[in-house]
Amino acid sequence: MSTLADNKKLFARSRAIQRQQTKVSYLFLLPALLFFFGFVVFPMIMGIYTSFFNYTMKEFSFIGIRNYIELFNDSTFGQSVTNTLIIAVASVPLVMLFSLWVATVIYQMPVFSRSFFRGVFYLPVVMGSVPVVVVWKWVFHRYHGILNWTLSSLGIISENINWLGEAQYAIWCVLAILFTTSIGQPIVLYVASLGNVDQSQVEASEVDGCSKWQTFLHVKWPSLLPTTLYVAVITTINSFQCFALIQLLTSGGPDGSTSTVMYYLYDTAFRIYRYGYANAMGVILAIIIAAFSAFQFRVMRTDD
Repeated sequence: MSTLADNKKLFARSRAIQRQQTKVSYLFLLPALLFFFGFVVFPMIMGIYTSFFNYTMKEFSFIGIRNYIELFNDSTFGQSVTNTLIIAVASVPLVMLFSLWVATVIYQMPVFSRSFFRGVFYLPVVMGSVPVVVVWKWVFHRYHGILNWTLSSLGIISENINWLGEAQYAIWCVLAILFTTSIGQPIVLYVASLGNVDQSQVEASEVDGCSKWQTFLHVKWPSLLPTTLYVAVITTINSFQCFALIQLLTSGGPDGSTSTVMYYLYDTAFRIYRYGYANAMGVILAIIIAAFSAFQFRVMRTDD
């Protein structure tokens, strides 16, 4: 009986200690939770709520789904959605394939070279948007840009091209810059993921006579799938939220040919001051991103 009573006391004491540790854990999490709810959850709820209002600097009145009806009849919004989809569909597969190829090459290098090239490719991410765009604006400059000078010197073009001032070129210039600033993180992630591949299985496949492609496809690729899914989702979200690049490079021009949903949202909210209409755009953009992310999870899901 004494042993049973002692066991009950020990169990009660361990439960009390566990509850105390749980309370302490929540206290440590409380600042982060307050920040998350205050600056993420609450603004999301308010954004959805105010999207049903005619919310401007002078008025705040309920109008139901009229903002959404206007959106689907707004040709500028339609062009912005088209441009955003072009950027996402064109950039995401290219970024993933190029990053995987570069990471595979880098991983086979010595440790010093591997670290050096990881730093080189990650440098545009660290630098931020402003200095990167300033350099690229000089590259694409119509009269003083190095791109026109190079093409003219090689005899490829006879007169300078207005890369950022003509609709047929501007969107592809944006894609080129977005590509260079998006590959840094995926390359680093893929190099790290390749380090987690079971080398014994790789060596066994090589002994069995598998080619490099067969070894990659059947041994390495299954281990890279979780990283690939993460890269695909993050790159897609970043592509859909492309704003700073557009704002600094073209301001949505020429004639809206480079305007994205994020840029049009910003322009509507902070230049025209139609906050409710802009929030309706944000809701539509969130739905599109969620749909793309769900599709990627479904396509690239594994049994793990």
